[in-house]
Amino acid sequence: MSEIKNKNILNIIFLFSVFALLAAYFIEYILEHQPCNLCLIERIPYILTIIIISLIYIFKKNEKIYIILLSLIFISATLISFYHFGIEQGFIEESLICDLNNENKNLTKEELLKELKEKTISCKDVTFRILGLSLATINTIISLLFSIITLKIFLNYEKNK
Repeated sequence: MSEIKNKNILNIIFLFSVFALLAAYFIEYILEHQPCNLCLIERIPYILTIIIISLIYIFKKNEKIYIILLSLIFISATLISFYHFGIEQGFIEESLICDLNNENKNLTKEELLKELKEKTISCKDVTFRILGLSLATINTIISLLFSIITLKIFLNYEKNK
């Protein structure tokens, strides 16, 4: 019974990961809210999750290794999201990650004017909220929840076999 429960949990995580990516692309391309660099980085764990859960279902081997990988991915996602949340709230300074597109280079007058016209998104600017919460805040909560769930599945893996 527990193995079925774990498969259902993995299905939920998989479906949520697909939903999260679709929602991110919908917000970016349909609603035209440009993401900052950290927002783009926060999508990577969901892509990796989809790949890893697919591997679990395809190969049905080394599940325990895949589960610990999922745990580590969501722990990392929690840290990245919390870092982004901290920048938004102002208790962490923006870093070079938030400025990946801008290199220190000498610009001509025309290049400088062109760059000034382009809209750059700061990691501390919240351009989209759901129920008053930024997407980084929501991602922090969800990533922490998935970290705990996948870690619990890993720790109880042998009992569920």
